[in-house]
Amino acid sequence: MTWTTNSCFVTLAVLLVWRVEEIAHACSCSLAHPQQAFCSSDVVIRARLIGESEVDVGNDIYGNPIKRVKYDIKQTKMFKGPSQDVDAIYTAPSSAVCGVSLETNGKDYLITGKLEADGTMHVTLCDFIEPWESTSATQKKSLTQRYAMGCGCKITRCSSIPCMISSPAECLWTDWVIDKTIRGKQARHYACIKRSDDSCAWYRGAALPSNDFLDIEDP
Repeated sequence: MTWTTNSCFVTLAVLLVWRVEEIAHACSCSLAHPQQAFCSSDVVIRARLIGESEVDVGNDIYGNPIKRVKYDIKQTKMFKGPSQDVDAIYTAPSSAVCGVSLETNGKDYLITGKLEADGTMHVTLCDFIEPWESTSATQKKSLTQRYAMGCGCKITRCSSIPCMISSPAECLWTDWVIDKTIRGKQARHYACIKRSDDSCAWYRGAALPSNDFLDIEDP
């Protein structure tokens, strides 16, 4: 085998590794509490998916067309975002590059996402997207009241015991270690709220027996 052939194989191998790393990096994101998703998103809406198509949104640096899946939607509520209604959301064509697959049978979703420079809304697997019927009463209420009140707080996820907070302006999120799911009690029934002394604490919504703050000690 000649040196030129070897060089080509090495080059192809390097490009393949870069591409694999690029895809892995594209879908690399931390698990987020619904309030974190609300605070970090440009747009948060309730919408009904009414259509799906694949569209070209331009070309990459090599001149190849960039494909996106376009979901036509009927927005029913804007919780956060631009003044005009959103009539479509865009996502990558496969989960390998963080694309989201959604049902277009008239089901309502709670959708968080980013607003691009051209005014279009884009979503990925890293965004919080949930069937509206699956959201709790507390989550629904928090979308209009409580989540925004805590955007100055930091929600720290506990992934293994022991875990702790480093500042009074943090709320320790323990769903993963206690309920073994990121859709646990704190995600469904609590919001992290800033108090009058600038400290933060979990606030329990009306879906549970009483409304009060929950101070979680280090496990």
